Amino acid sequence: MRRGGTWIQRSRVPLSFACAALFLLFARPRPATLLVGVTVSVFGLLLRAWAAGHIRKNSALATSGPYAYTRNPLYLGNFLLGLGFTIGSGWWPLGILFGVLFLGIYLPVMRVESETLVQLFGESYQSYARGVPLFLPRVTPYRTGDGKTEFDSSLYMRYREYRAALGLLVAWTLLVFKAYFLK
Repeated sequence: MRRGGTWIQRSRVPLSFACAALFLLFARPRPATLLVGVTVSVFGLLLRAWAAGHIRKNSALATSGPYAYTRNPLYLGNFLLGLGFTIGSGWWPLGILFGVLFLGIYLPVMRVESETLVQLFGESYQSYARGVPLFLPRVTPYRTGDGKTEFDSSLYMRYREYRAALGLLVAWTLLVFKAYFLK
């Protein structure tokens, strides 16, 4: 993604940390909510890792791997991470807050990034966008006919995707600590 964009686009990571702190403050985790929530979050983390190995930011249009199902698998992964954390929190009003915050942050970001991708890749992106949903995945993979790109694990490290795993570990450690030691 190119520099610039909306303030919310540039601030989404710090906003996510602020939201996580707020969620931890109001969380009422229980063993059942923790188990379901961590399962959902791990799926989000795995989706992000899979997506990171298929994207070559601003140099090639990603249409393989999870990008064959949704144009925004990284954000879908973020959604699953956040949804899992919200479930784990065990307090349903945080679900409403999460939904509002996610839509308020990521819908504008996806719109701006779509405009950027049209500028970078023109008709190739427009054709891809007509065949692949913005967020919720399609059932069958999108086929471009230009060959399949394999997963590249070096991209996972280049894009420092391991930070999402570390963040998840810290957040869940705090949530479990609150569940068992701060009753």
